[in-house]
Amino acid sequence: MLDLSSYSSLGAALRDALERWADQTCLIEADRERENSRLTYRQFKEAALPLARALQEFGFSGEDRAAIIMTNQSKWLISAYSIFYGGGVLVPLDYKLSAPEHLQLLAHSKARVLIVEYYLWRAIMAASNFKELKAEIVLVTEAPAGANLAGARRWEECKDVREPAFVARTRKDWACIVYSSGTGGRPKGCVLTHENYLEQCQALIALYPFWPGVRYLSILPTNHAIDFMVGFIGPFLCGATVVHLRTLRPEYIREAFTRYKITYMALVPLVLKNLEKGLKERFVALPPHRRFLLNCLIGLNRFLTHDHPNIKLSRFLLRDIHRAFGGELRGFFVGGAFTEAATLQFFYDLGIPVANGYGLTEAGTAITLNDLQPFRPDTVGRPLPGTDVRILNPDAEGIGEVAVRGKTVMSHYLDDPELTAETIVEGWLLTGDLGRLDSSGHLQLFGRKKNMIVTEGGKNIYPEDIETFFEGLPVKEFCIFANNYLWPQRDSKAMLGEHLVAVLRLDGAQTLSEPLRQELATRNRRLPDFKRLSGYIVWDKDFPRTASLKIKRGILAEEIQQRLVHPSSVIEL
Repeated sequence: MLDLSSYSSLGAALRDALERWADQTCLIEADRERENSRLTYRQFKEAALPLARALQEFGFSGEDRAAIIMTNQSKWLISAYSIFYGGGVLVPLDYKLSAPEHLQLLAHSKARVLIVEYYLWRAIMAASNFKELKAEIVLVTEAPAGANLAGARRWEECKDVREPAFVARTRKDWACIVYSSGTGGRPKGCVLTHENYLEQCQALIALYPFWPGVRYLSILPTNHAIDFMVGFIGPFLCGATVVHLRTLRPEYIREAFTRYKITYMALVPLVLKNLEKGLKERFVALPPHRRFLLNCLIGLNRFLTHDHPNIKLSRFLLRDIHRAFGGELRGFFVGGAFTEAATLQFFYDLGIPVANGYGLTEAGTAITLNDLQPFRPDTVGRPLPGTDVRILNPDAEGIGEVAVRGKTVMSHYLDDPELTAETIVEGWLLTGDLGRLDSSGHLQLFGRKKNMIVTEGGKNIYPEDIETFFEGLPVKEFCIFANNYLWPQRDSKAMLGEHLVAVLRLDGAQTLSEPLRQELATRNRRLPDFKRLSGYIVWDKDFPRTASLKIKRGILAEEIQQRLVHPSSVIEL
């Protein structure tokens, strides 16, 4: 890995990485059975510099802002490097947002350049507020011949062969403007500096090194903080290879593991949970004697690796499972939302450790990360090197608001000094999350501060924490709200007490059967009185989720309020 302490910008560090590992493969782009492209670091540079030169010819200069709206592919990374090379500020936008949302964030970020995939550009052109687009330079990828681009240029035609000018930046200069929420209300553009990213990368690689030969499978959107770091910046600064899949169908993801001998992969908890479910179904389908032998080997591996992973031993004991993952997998990274301890334990027992962490867009990729020394599925790990975490106003159980300080914390919110002053106080980022640090420095999370309710008896209740008691509930998805959060204008407290409501989304043709009712009631009775659910709601739509598949609780609550205007809609337990 490069010595990142000697670099002042991502552009400079990436430029040297492309030279140092010129003959190593940096990018593989695959789509179903076929491989679209395979680039060495030298070829990546040869693809990016003409684009950087073309942007400069169009008038793009240092400190200008350039947005990318694109699915995972090599052109995303090539475009990002071209922007950094020219000293620009990258604005990575979630391609899953609607066209009006894209236009809102483009306006808020004051992006002068937009690099966008053709099908997304068509949606933007069709939006009612398209005329409000202020971007002066629009480059469209994969546009068919003869397509109406409304004055935009084709990305593929930006092939100026003259050497572009490298524009140096300082560590305190802006690198990216990253939006921590999709939109609808007040856009929150987190301004992250080159120092934020360089320090974050250095801290992460100290715990989980990459090197030439490592192959990282990228399925998360590159605009997402996790994949931007561990699927672009980290691998490139270490000479590793990124494998992009342009499909998320499970059978092709499974094939990619064996085809490309994947070393690492980042997931969000929902995808990890689905992977666990698929593996368990395969195990159950085994003949009884093979299932018995497998369970014995898993138990032996659990015993021998109780505190610390031993990849070689696990691959020997459970070789068929590891071969199914390509034989080179060293582990998963997971973040973006809560991950059940039982899921982490399941994979650890298979010899596939999951490094789960906790982070905010406002603090780069990660604040804490499990280093597996020892394995602790009940926490989100220790603070990264160079990051300080403290608990503000802890209660009798040591639970309070998590505050963070360090060189990975953002500079500010774009054009919002009031929100910045509320969020960063005396150098400490107030996360709004409730947690507790144990004696070994591991952080445990309990939920959002704004969701916490205090009973008349002085007890604190965290709805997200209660959800752990209902892990594995046989429904498609569920979440828990405080009654007064859903119906703040109603006297729900008098009707339903100070307890909580479960919102259930059933799976496919599933019905609210009596066994499901009984399971809900049985689990509920095991909780202390002050933590019990008042009842539940059966919801008929998939929950709104972020790019990291975290439930958008605020939006879901609004939808429930609009359709179920009175707490009498709750089915009591």
